Amino acid sequence: MNREIKRLDSRFAIYPLCLVLFGAALWLILLVGSAIQPSLPTPTTVAAAVPSSLSAELYRNLRSPLGVLLLQILVIIAFTRCCATVMRKFGQPEVIGEVIGGILLGPSVLGLLWPAAGALLFPATSLVNLGLLSQIGLIVFMFVVGMELDTEVLTKKVRSAVLISHASIILPFLLGSLLSLVLYKGYAPVGVPFTPFCLFMGIAMSITAFPVLARMLHERGLSRSPLGTVALTCAAVDDLTAWCALAVVAAISREGTIANSLIVTALCGLHIAAMLFVARPFLERLIEVRATENAREKGAIAAVLFTVFFSAFMTEAIGIHALFGAFLAGIVIPKKTAFREALAVRLENFSTIILLPLFFALSGLRTQINLLNDWASWILCAVIILVAITGKFVGSAGAARWSGSTWRESLAIGALMNTRGLVELVALNIGYDLGIITPAIFTMMVLMALVTTLMTGPLLGLLVPEALAASHEKPAADA
Repeated sequence: MNREIKRLDSRFAIYPLCLVLFGAALWLILLVGSAIQPSLPTPTTVAAAVPSSLSAELYRNLRSPLGVLLLQILVIIAFTRCCATVMRKFGQPEVIGEVIGGILLGPSVLGLLWPAAGALLFPATSLVNLGLLSQIGLIVFMFVVGMELDTEVLTKKVRSAVLISHASIILPFLLGSLLSLVLYKGYAPVGVPFTPFCLFMGIAMSITAFPVLARMLHERGLSRSPLGTVALTCAAVDDLTAWCALAVVAAISREGTIANSLIVTALCGLHIAAMLFVARPFLERLIEVRATENAREKGAIAAVLFTVFFSAFMTEAIGIHALFGAFLAGIVIPKKTAFREALAVRLENFSTIILLPLFFALSGLRTQINLLNDWASWILCAVIILVAITGKFVGSAGAARWSGSTWRESLAIGALMNTRGLVELVALNIGYDLGIITPAIFTMMVLMALVTTLMTGPLLGLLVPEALAASHEKPAADA
């Protein structure tokens, strides 16, 4: 043993000699190279090329596009997670805290209280990169939402829930359309026809946030109860209907005429057929063969992600929106497989923790509460909130009572269907990007989404007290 150690020591003793020889050889190479180098012209801007100080050089590095984006990601993730934790302690879904965090980082709060910090963190030139990255996060998230939409449950429960679902769409849609008559002249963007503006306002009032609703029911132990099943089924039908209608509105706003929008809708129908009858069987066979073997699982994941981004690309190219393609890709993924469950958990954690907060921050940057600078604007905002609550709550609760539910169950369904949250923000950002709504209307609708979602938890606790108790016991059990 001692002999082996001595042999190793003798071998490692050569290492310093090798370093010396390497340094000498490199010095000789540089010396010879300098001798054969021709004379170079003296640069006229030597002083400008040399950094004035180390701090100035570090500042330039931090203000590069990548440096700014990385700083934004760090600040957004840390701040929105803190806000989400605070809201969770008040019994609210985390998404509310993340949305509020985005608004606090935007011009409504940070830009107003500390303009220099707002300009440093979110310069106007950086919003393009932030927006593109947040869109990638939304594409992944909408794919997960599509995967979580259980079409078998829809098929089984659609008859019992069809009345509630349709009432929760039709009444708020009509009220939103009526409201657009009041808003169009003073608040619609210049050059936008009344038809897309009216349809978008109707859709924005009709949306129910299926993912937020599902998480809320799960936290309260109601996801498998009759009340939770009906509410989830209605929310799923609502979302599916709203996304299809929003696709038509997007086509109308981009193409300008009904005839062109019908062509775009037909192309979208062809794409849906291709995804259902070509992509779905292919993915079923691929997942069945590859997903059971760990060595080949990466190939299945790559094929699924390729399908997601291909479908998103096709709907974007057709003229609808990339999010519709991602949602459709989630629907065609084979259900009730271990591969699907594992993939959904991985992607949902990645998108909701890292990428979606960027979307919330971007929504916060677009939410300019200072635009509501007079009593008339705030009264109009209150009217929008009242119309949204009336349409969803009254329509859902009335239809549930008509279908035979008790008053308590009916009111609970109305409160649940009034949840908007994240999906509403996605739709609002689509309308904003398409130029259908102005920043002022966008701000009012974001406040409406926050108020209606904040209402759901307390109302559900009053109407279903056992659900509130379960939500308080759950963290203790998990701990």
